Amino acid sequence: MRRVSKIAAAGIATAALALSATACGSTSSEKDKGSTASSSAGGKGVKVGVAYDVGGRGDHSFNDSAARGIDKAKGEFGGEIKELTAKTTDTEADRVQRLTDLAQAGYNPVVGIGYAYATSMTKVAAKFPKVTFGIVDSVVDAPNVDSITFTEEQGSYLAGVAAALKSKSGHVGFIGGVDVPLIKKFEAGFTQGVKDTKPADQVEVQYLSHGSDTSGFASPDKGKEAAQGMLDKGIDVIYTAAGSSGTGAIEAVAGKKGAWAIGVDSDQYNQASLAKYKASILTSVVKNVDVGVYELVKSVKDGKPLTGTNSYSLAKGGVSLATSGGFIDDIKAQLDAAQKKIVDGSVKVKTTP
Repeated sequence: MRRVSKIAAAGIATAALALSATACGSTSSEKDKGSTASSSAGGKGVKVGVAYDVGGRGDHSFNDSAARGIDKAKGEFGGEIKELTAKTTDTEADRVQRLTDLAQAGYNPVVGIGYAYATSMTKVAAKFPKVTFGIVDSVVDAPNVDSITFTEEQGSYLAGVAAALKSKSGHVGFIGGVDVPLIKKFEAGFTQGVKDTKPADQVEVQYLSHGSDTSGFASPDKGKEAAQGMLDKGIDVIYTAAGSSGTGAIEAVAGKKGAWAIGVDSDQYNQASLAKYKASILTSVVKNVDVGVYELVKSVKDGKPLTGTNSYSLAKGGVSLATSGGFIDDIKAQLDAAQKKIVDGSVKVKTTP
């Protein structure tokens, strides 16, 4: 077992990413959804247990990005996948039980999609030292855990630059799912990108839920209402980091002529379920969760499990700005210049507002 501080993610696709189904398209299931898929390889392949965040597979954003990595691993290695999905009403005991069930059933690795699994994984990983665990968007300090993290603030900074350059009103908006440190990184980067580009522009911020209430990640109706409120105030570019709630925001923006939506985690322009709104999707901040998840599964299959903290940055292609639709082609030079400054260290992007 090897411990790694950082891992290169060379060759990651930086633009259009076709989705199969995390962060944005359907509401959270109020029951754990279990699905087991077997391939012709049978027991010779991988046996992966996945605990999705609220919204699950089919959210067209965060969870779906993870699902792409799982699908790629299964397609290459064969085997069996067990998928469970969090409820918005989950307690810590529910998360512990979900991870325990997967580990006890012999799944290895067991992957928790989302920061909410951090505490429960710390407990469960200690009870199953021979199982490799993975967690996305948090760090669990344990010898058998791969902590998969991203520099969301860097991709969001570029989104802020794009928003400032495309806004005609000088008034843009950020909608966050839940006001937790992870989503604050998106807000901080976006606001900094806007202000560094056009200091006089205004950035309005709204969160859909607070504290332990995770419904803000799985409530398209709340996303739509928040976006409509911003549009009514003259805001013409809205960036939403709120899981499947973002689909509601995109729908609202599409109903306003001259307004733009910025997607998150997956290239939402290419989502089949959002096809009728794609003319209003300026760009998306893509977070390649699929790469981190795939590399974890592959490492276990190869008998050399990844552990430690593996950070996927802008420089390594871990985050990027999608170019689908060609709506930001005219500001490519400015975006390239901003990216260069982040990569070479000239610009330090904040992680807190």
